[in-house]
Amino acid sequence: MIHVLATVQIVPGKREEFLAHFHDVMPHVHQEEGCLAYAPAIDMPTGIGAQIPLRPDVAVIVEQWESLDTLQKHLVAPHMTTYRAKVKELVISTQLQVLEPA
Repeated sequence: MIHVLATVQIVPGKREEFLAHFHDVMPHVHQEEGCLAYAPAIDMPTGIGAQIPLRPDVAVIVEQWESLDTLQKHLVAPHMTTYRAKVKELVISTQLQVLEPA
């Protein structure tokens, strides 16, 4: 199993629009072979001192895949190509972290 964190910097004020498109593609991703988890998350206020400042224009996609191979297939799935075209103008940048259990 691998973990993926995709931190998406979104055009200011467009996070809800981005998340609407994301929620539309989620059912298709959940049906992909090897998908164990795939969902967006946003910063929440906690009052915990060690927490980074809240980022109102960021979404973090939290994923788990059976293998690197299944992740690579996901990245080229037709529904992901369509999704990326829909959100292209809403996304400033994406930072990807692929992790393995330690």
